[in-house]
Amino acid sequence: MIRFSPPKYLGAFATVVCLSLFLWLAGAAKAERPIPKPTGPVNDFANVIPSDYEQKITAVATELYQKTGTAVVVVTMPDIGGAEYNDYANRLYSAWGIGKKGEDNGVLIFVTVKERKMRIETGYGVEGILPDGLAGEIRDRYMIPYLKQNKYGEGLLNGTLAVAQVISKEAGVELTGQAAAEAPKRERSGIGFLPIVLIILFLMFSSRRRGGSWLFFLPFLLGGGRGRGGGFGSGGVGGGFGGFSGGFGGFGGGMSGGGGAGGGF
Repeated sequence: MIRFSPPKYLGAFATVVCLSLFLWLAGAAKAERPIPKPTGPVNDFANVIPSDYEQKITAVATELYQKTGTAVVVVTMPDIGGAEYNDYANRLYSAWGIGKKGEDNGVLIFVTVKERKMRIETGYGVEGILPDGLAGEIRDRYMIPYLKQNKYGEGLLNGTLAVAQVISKEAGVELTGQAAAEAPKRERSGIGFLPIVLIILFLMFSSRRRGGSWLFFLPFLLGGGRGRGGGFGSGGVGGGFGGFSGGFGGFGGGMSGGGGAGGGF
């Protein structure tokens, strides 16, 4: 019988491989940025929010908490060391205990700059008021367009205002903060008016042949004079930021089940 004898160096080679793998895993785990301690409603660890925008966000978040008991916390990180951003945001939410314990009425607006990711994380008590679809709309319409341009102050203020408007409306209270969140204005092209012009011309000729007036159809082309429903463009947070005083106590042991919306920018 022929016996196979493994090379003498095989055991040493396996030991080196295992040791290298262990060191690599240890290094990867160590690279993840540890979760810091909260400093207030605005935690700009990445130093990307201008001071005037930080003051505005703080004023809105503080007033919202005092009037509704719902805590909105903004966090920026320079990086998260390669961690999965949704998981990191969820763990940060739990570690800080955003919202009151047992009520879980908190919202985390999270941005990591190096990874260019953001997330709106909602507590259990806010998921019915701010479902995933609505959080995604706030993300896409009011935050990401600014974040893509590295306008972190504008994007985070807009997100805070949009969230605050939804929560304050549900609670039946009025905030004294600045106007409602605004989506970036898009340049209009003259091509978009061409179909309307063609329809008006068609109605003019048709009305003349029938003896009527094309002006009858004008209100329908212009939307019938009715206001637009939904969105965050009207009736939101009015007035100026400065007059609200009081502390922010939004870290009371709240929990999140992973609701909300995230994405890259």
